[in-house]
Amino acid sequence: MSTAPTAATAVTYTIDPAHSSAGFKIKHLMVAYIRGGFSGVTGDVVVDHANPANTKISASIDATTLHTHDEKRDAHVKAGDFLDVEKYPKISFVSKRVIPDGKYQWKIIGDLTFRGVTKEVTLDVESAPAEAKDPWGNLRSGASAETVIKRSEFGLNFNAPLETGGFMLSDEVHIHLDVELIKKA
Repeated sequence: MSTAPTAATAVTYTIDPAHSSAGFKIKHLMVAYIRGGFSGVTGDVVVDHANPANTKISASIDATTLHTHDEKRDAHVKAGDFLDVEKYPKISFVSKRVIPDGKYQWKIIGDLTFRGVTKEVTLDVESAPAEAKDPWGNLRSGASAETVIKRSEFGLNFNAPLETGGFMLSDEVHIHLDVELIKKA
């Protein structure tokens, strides 16, 4: 039996970069979170309504669009200590498995590639319950997803010890995605 969605049951969407974003937060000085994000989220989602486990997702984030609301910090995070966007301008995700986890909820397991390192991650996803028609006649859907990664597993090891103990930055990075999807004809 094939695990690819069939034409009769599959619906293909493209991610609308104008209405989608990827965000993160990381603990700073062990006292508060610093937040940032990216625009430029693109990709495709093929939803198999007859067999949701066959749904496929391929997404990419333009790492050069990083913003943390501080130009100096943005420049540092885009440089070699962190993202190294000159060498690695894209962050990508490709699903491997989709597991229903409640009404409109999913566990999506896939490969996250970041700074040339690929690791399996699990996204906790909540999808929209129905499509909506926009003013231009397009059918749209959407989803939100969250996960936590360890930045050290992706080669992001920059840090500094604190005089009071601990480190300047946590190893855990909380990631949040909001995507709006346009149904392809």
